[in-house]
Amino acid sequence: MPSEETPTPPATSGEDLPKPAPRVLTIATSDIVDALDLGLRDFRAAPLYGLFFGGIYAVGGMLIVLTASALQMSYVSYPLAVGFALIGPFIAVGLYEVSRRREKGEPLQWGPVLGVIFAQRRRETGWMAFVTLFILVMWMYQVRVLIALFIGLHAPTTFEGFLQVVVDTPEGLIFLGIGHLVGAFNSLVLFSLTVVSFPLLLDREVDFVTAMITSVRAVFTNPKPMIGWAFIIMVLLMIAIAPFFLGLFIALPILGHTTWHLYRKLVAPEGS
Repeated sequence: MPSEETPTPPATSGEDLPKPAPRVLTIATSDIVDALDLGLRDFRAAPLYGLFFGGIYAVGGMLIVLTASALQMSYVSYPLAVGFALIGPFIAVGLYEVSRRREKGEPLQWGPVLGVIFAQRRRETGWMAFVTLFILVMWMYQVRVLIALFIGLHAPTTFEGFLQVVVDTPEGLIFLGIGHLVGAFNSLVLFSLTVVSFPLLLDREVDFVTAMITSVRAVFTNPKPMIGWAFIIMVLLMIAIAPFFLGLFIALPILGHTTWHLYRKLVAPEGS
């Protein structure tokens, strides 16, 4: 009678094992200042790249507001401009790649930098772009609901008329206050989801859910410095979009390069 042999389990390669979650580090306010300094150095070292990506962002904002004006919806120009600023982390992927290459001592060439951006469509970055666009759409829907509640269904079609209603009427002031609170909440949610996730997806092969969880963990682990960084982003973007988005030529490169270096301080190197 033949003896029964216990089947040997198949060998498992290292690639089949689940990768450990990225390890979040603790930072101080001084690390924000240091990251800003490194971001400014990257911009000064490669200004053409910064101006190129900042220009794409600025022109995109201009086109969106001009389209709203052409459709006689100028009253949404301000919330639309603020909402458009929310998708900055996706636009800044090219800047992350520039900073990554300078950090590694790799040559800066347009082909490889742009190639990395196009390659993201085959990775999880596309899902993160969907998340940012979804929050932008929800923000515009919330604005429309607030306009209907406090100003009425027949809002002024010109930005000047809308501004007069908002500033000179009690309903308009309530709309302005609640609108800014809702916008601040949306911005905080999106900031928490994306501040680390976009550079992490560029740097490593992780899924977008892991990237978002890591980003939120980084914010909750370092609330004071990260809220301070969020405030700096908000102030710089508000100043940048005021002169018809022209300030984004400078603001976006600085913020993009700085975000990369901040990511390096927030997430431990792979395998460490």
